[in-house]
Amino acid sequence: MAATGRARTEGTEGMGAAGSAGSGDTGGGGAGKAAEGRAGGARAYRGDGITVSFDARVCRHAAECVHGLPAVFDTTRRPWIEPDAAEPGLIADVVRRCPTGALAYRLADGGAEAPDRPTTVRRTADGRLLVRGELRVTDSSGEVRETPRAMLCGCGRSAEPPYCDRSGECGGHEG
Repeated sequence: MAATGRARTEGTEGMGAAGSAGSGDTGGGGAGKAAEGRAGGARAYRGDGITVSFDARVCRHAAECVHGLPAVFDTTRRPWIEPDAAEPGLIADVVRRCPTGALAYRLADGGAEAPDRPTTVRRTADGRLLVRGELRVTDSSGEVRETPRAMLCGCGRSAEPPYCDRSGECGGHEG
């Protein structure tokens, strides 16, 4: 699908559990689609067939998105997510590769990512815990985030527990 204009950005109310926290992206809407703000925290980018949300607080720059679909995910432009630049199914596949859960999606027909069942936990070679399933993660401030994916600290040295912020032994490498 060719790009038909700039993504419309909006808050994540109605995005469900997957789009539930803050964003550091400053991109607004552009030609063709208007920005709608960011009520509820994470920034959502609405295209014709899919809405992609981004939660900057849990992003750890694994770059699965930018390597998977650079026409959709391009950190050098604003907005950096262009959901009309590829087929919704391809975008959903790439979003599911995000190990941290920073990216989520909702299809125009209402479909969204189903959590893995059973829940899985994989320890990387450097000690991070990659968890997939129906998750409720409580951070050090007591905020609960429901997500199908999370990257948790395995060394106990994160400044943002329970998430791995790559500041300790378990965050020093990709994997």
